[in-house]
Amino acid sequence: MLNIDIISVQPKMFEGFLTESIVSRAVAKGACSIRTVDLKEYGIGRWRKTDDKPYGGGPGMLMRCEPWFAAVESCLAASSSVKPPRVVLTSPAGKKFTQRDAEDLATAEHIVFMCGHYEGFDARVETLATDIYSVGDFVMTGGEIAATAMTDAVVRLLPGVLGGGAAATASESFGREGMLEFPQYTHPPEFRGMKVPEVLLSGDHAKIEAWRMCEARRITAERRPDLV
Repeated sequence: MLNIDIISVQPKMFEGFLTESIVSRAVAKGACSIRTVDLKEYGIGRWRKTDDKPYGGGPGMLMRCEPWFAAVESCLAASSSVKPPRVVLTSPAGKKFTQRDAEDLATAEHIVFMCGHYEGFDARVETLATDIYSVGDFVMTGGEIAATAMTDAVVRLLPGVLGGGAAATASESFGREGMLEFPQYTHPPEFRGMKVPEVLLSGDHAKIEAWRMCEARRITAERRPDLV
């Protein structure tokens, strides 16, 4: 079973995410456990301070290193995983998170997500991380949404979580072929003049597979030429 700890100064942001849909099902099935950790519990002084002004001046507040070290070390001390735990720091300066990274993390036994906030982290916090990921070339007010996205991408890959088994994730966008997913259709066969391609109604599986590969290449070239 995969154990996930998510450390944040805004742990309530995860309440809806953790009680709905696939993630909730994964927890109910015992495929994973997900725990949110309030960084403020490890804050400094009477007011549980987690941030301070940056040395050298500049706008905003930086997250102090002491609370992060205490929180992460507490999570790791409680870990029962045989494999080394993965500590993931969310940062716009990190490596862009991909499907390959989701597949890699899905093989772990314990993941600790560190959700940044304010202006960012004291640089010494990075020494705690085994992985530093970004979900895109943009900046958000905190790492909670990024951690949520990565958690979802990882959890859905765990055995038994999705209906249909391994086949459910075998031919998705960004799969092993590196292409976007081909178009898919269901009932009705025609809607407002838009028809399902005849090949999909033919029952000829070889032709269907060839059409799907051709369409995947076409869509990838049109929408994400950087993947070609």
